Amino acid sequence: MLELPELERLSPSEKDDLIRALFAHVQSLAQQVEALSAKVAELEGRLAKNSQNSSKPPSPDGLSRPQPKSLRKATGKPNGGQKGHSGQTLKQVVEPDYIEMHEAPEICDACGAVLAKGELAEKRQVFDLPKLKHVVTEHRVLQVRCPCGKRHRGVFPGAVSAPVQYGPGVKAAVVHLTHHHMQPLARTGSLIGDLFGLPISEASVLAIHAEARERLAPTVQAIGEAIQDSPVAHADETGMRVKRSLQWLHVLATPFLTWMGCHQHRGKKAFDAFGIHGEFTGTLVHDGWRPYRDLDCLHALCNAHHLRELTYVFEEMKQAWAGELIEHLLAAYQEVDEAGGPLTSERIAFYRTGYNAILDDGETHNPRAPRSGKRGGTKQSKALNLIDRLRIYADDVWRFATDPGVPFSNNVAEQAVRMPKVKQKISGGFRTIPGLETFCTIRSYLATLHKQGANLYSALAQVFDGNVPQPRFA
Repeated sequence: MLELPELERLSPSEKDDLIRALFAHVQSLAQQVEALSAKVAELEGRLAKNSQNSSKPPSPDGLSRPQPKSLRKATGKPNGGQKGHSGQTLKQVVEPDYIEMHEAPEICDACGAVLAKGELAEKRQVFDLPKLKHVVTEHRVLQVRCPCGKRHRGVFPGAVSAPVQYGPGVKAAVVHLTHHHMQPLARTGSLIGDLFGLPISEASVLAIHAEARERLAPTVQAIGEAIQDSPVAHADETGMRVKRSLQWLHVLATPFLTWMGCHQHRGKKAFDAFGIHGEFTGTLVHDGWRPYRDLDCLHALCNAHHLRELTYVFEEMKQAWAGELIEHLLAAYQEVDEAGGPLTSERIAFYRTGYNAILDDGETHNPRAPRSGKRGGTKQSKALNLIDRLRIYADDVWRFATDPGVPFSNNVAEQAVRMPKVKQKISGGFRTIPGLETFCTIRSYLATLHKQGANLYSALAQVFDGNVPQPRFA
C-alpha cells in the first residue's frame, strides 16, 4: 500500500515527479476500473439471458422461466373457441356398438298396481376401450402326395418368415411409442406388456426400429428431394449426444414436409455429405448461421431471433431504440398477416425508411470502438454487432414482407428439432450413431405424415405389411 511522503521535505522537482507518478497511477487504476466494469456488465448480461431475450433454449431457464411472449397482438376477442367454431365435443353416435336396457319397475311403489312395458325416456352413452389383448395367428402349411410320388405343399405368406414373430400391429405400436411419443426402449416394451399382455425386450424393439428404417429409407430420400424443389424451406441444426461424442442433427422442412439427417460436422461438410442443402435453389429461412449463408440460394432471416436479441438490448441494456424496432417489426408482421401476402412497394418503403432511422438512432447510442491495431476486427458491443447485422442483411430481414410464402420466423424448423431434444432428455441420449441415424429416418417420415394429418399407427402398420403409404410431395 502506498504511503504518503512528508511533503514539506520534498523539493519542488520531487513534488512534480510525485504528482506525475500519482497521475499515471490514477490513469492505470481508471483503465482497470473501466475494464472490470465492462467485464461485470458482460457477466451480468450472461446471467440475464434467457429463452425470451437470446438464443438460449428454454431448458436452462429453470424455475425462473419467464412468461412466454406471443408475436401476435391482442384482438379483443374472448379466449377459447369463437362463435361458429365446430369444436371437438364428445357427441352421441347414432348406432352404438352395444345397448344395455335398464327396465322400469314392474309394480308401482305408491299403489301396488302392475305397470305396463316401459318406453324410452332417456339415453346416455359411454365411450370406452375394449379389453386389450394380443392375438396369436397360427399359419399351417398342408402337404399332399400325388399318386405319382411327387409331394406338394402349401406356401407361407411372404411376411411370415420365422417360427415365431411379431406382426405389423405390434411393430407399428413399438415405433409409434418410441419415435412419435418419444418413449425409451425399456418403457416401450413395458407399455406393450401392460396394454396388450405382450412384453417386448429392448433387443426386439431395436430390431423393429432397424426394419422400419430399411423400409422407410427410400420414402425419406424422396422427402428430401421434394424439399429441394420447394420455393421456401426452413433449416436448423441441434447437437445430439451419442455416448460421449457430439453429433449434429440437421433439419430441412416445409409446412408439409420434414427431412432429418445426422453428421459429426455442423456445417459445409455435413451439407456436402447429405447432398440436399447444396441443391436447394429457393428461399432458405434460417437463423443467420454462416454455413447457411454460403449456400447458393436466396436467404430469409428468422425475425423471432432478432426480437429476442432486441428484447435483451431493450430490457437489460436499457436502450429505447431496440423497443421501437420491436414494435416496428411486429407492426409490419401484423400488416403482412392481415394482407395475406407481401406488402405493396409503398408500404415496404415506409417500413424500410423507419427501420433505417431506428438503426441510425441505435448506432448513435453505441459508438464504434476505434481500431486496436491488432490483427482481426475490433471487438464491438453486442448491440452494435446486432445493428450491423440488421443493416447488412436488411433485405433478408424484410423478405417476409416482400416475397410471397416467406414467413416472419423460422418456427417450422425450430418445431421440427424440438421433439428430438425431448427424445434426448427422456432417454439421456443415443447409444450408437446408427441408432441416431435410424431415429432421423423414422422421425422424418412420422413428422411429415403428422403434418399432413395421417393416422400414424395405421400408416406404420401398412409399412410393416409391405405397403409404405407415401406422403404428398407437392
